[in-house]
Amino acid sequence: MLRKLGFLTIGLFDEADPRRGHESTLEIIELGERLGFDSAWLRHRHLQFGISSPVAVLAAATQRTSRIELGTAVTPLGWENPLRLAEDLATVDILSGGRLNPGISVGPPMNYETVKDALYPGTDEDFGYARVERLLACVRGDQVTDFQGTVGFEQFSNRVQPHSPGLASRLWYGGGSLRSAQWAGEHGMNFLTSSVVKAEGDETDFAEIQLSHVRAFRAAHPDGDEARVSQGLVVIPTDSATPEQRARYAAYAEQRLPRTRSPQGPARMMFAPDLVGSSAQIAESLEAHAAFRAIDEVAFALPFTFEHDDYVQILTDMAQSLGPALGWKPAS
Repeated sequence: MLRKLGFLTIGLFDEADPRRGHESTLEIIELGERLGFDSAWLRHRHLQFGISSPVAVLAAATQRTSRIELGTAVTPLGWENPLRLAEDLATVDILSGGRLNPGISVGPPMNYETVKDALYPGTDEDFGYARVERLLACVRGDQVTDFQGTVGFEQFSNRVQPHSPGLASRLWYGGGSLRSAQWAGEHGMNFLTSSVVKAEGDETDFAEIQLSHVRAFRAAHPDGDEARVSQGLVVIPTDSATPEQRARYAAYAEQRLPRTRSPQGPARMMFAPDLVGSSAQIAESLEAHAAFRAIDEVAFALPFTFEHDDYVQILTDMAQSLGPALGWKPAS
């Protein structure tokens, strides 16, 4: 039975009018709270026309909502300084009253060779799991410097300030490989699994691969089967959609379907098909999905290229039709 229902958006904007796009994202988060969603999540997009600073946008969202949890899915740490990010995350968590759920991942920044000189000129960076460990230490409140005390009239701390108790327990790792799932479990994090996984070995069934990641994560986690996992498939209910919307949604999914039939690229990435249809149809598909049956919380991904009114319709149908069909009850 589905216990927590969330959604994920990229927050697209027009280069000529970026405020309108950011405002649309904030309005969607406010709508999510009114509809009873448990969480709203933002993606990162750097040097593109999607939200580049989700933490800043979520800071604004903390002042326009009171209940809904707010997350990033995910923040690629290759673009971030872990200590500075820890300061920002703790600040926003305090502003939210303890509602922040930061999701992170590792690896070199996308198109790294084209941005290296602007991002890290003349330095060699470690883009592996050690970067996550640095962030975890900062968020936990571990000592980060040997100095603390007073200089003149100013006081200095030897750990990141502000410190937000409880934030470390709400850190998520976004992973698509067996190794990432195991690592996240071993380090006591929560686990975000999306519509993309890595095909390893002979298995090419998306749901079975994703289920193996969930099991590996929980087997390695101190909390075992109680460890938190969230699934992020692309889901588009059409119960209240207009005929034009339904046709456009179907065309969007059809265009993306070929990539789901076999592993893609040298990394052998597998993509889940987008689920489009009535809430009853989607609920039936999800209940037959091996990985979905193993989890009780989701952050369904909104399609990236739709309009504001489309998102209103999709979220409304998710909350009023699809969620209840999966056993979920809206928060109040």
